Amino acid sequence: QVQLVESGGGSVQAGGSLRLSCVASGNTGRGYCAGWFRQVPGKEREGVVRISGDGTTTYADSVKGRFTISRDSAKNTLYLQMDALKPEDTARYYCAAAGFKSCRYAPRPSDFAHWGQGTQVTVSS
Repeated sequence: QVQLVESGGGSVQAGGSLRLSCVASGNTGRGYCAGWFRQVPGKEREGVVRISGDGTTTYADSVKGRFTISRDSAKNTLYLQMDALKPEDTARYYCAAAGFKSCRYAPRPSDFAHWGQGTQVTVSS
C-alpha cells in the first residue's frame, strides 16, 4: 500500500509562488509515473503535470512555463514549484502515483491508483 501526503498549499497573491511537496511512504515502487492534479468544486479533476520514471514530463498548456515538477527519489518526495500564479490556478491540488513506469499508460486520472488527500491553493487578484 502506498500513502501520499501533500503539503505546501496556502494563499498567495497573483504573481506569487508556492512549492507543493508530496511525500510517499509504503510500497512506493520508485521510478513510477507520478503526477499533480487539481480540482475545483463542481468541475472534473484535471491533470497539471505528469512525470515518468525516466524523467519525461508532460505539462498542461495552462501551466507550461510557470510550473515545474521534480522528484527526489532518495526522499520519496515529489515537488511542484508554482511560479507566476494566477487566480485561475486556485484549486485543491493532489499528487498521485500510477502503477506504470511510463505515464503513456496513465493518460487519465482514473489510471492513477494512489492519491493524497490534497492541499488547497488559493490565488487572489
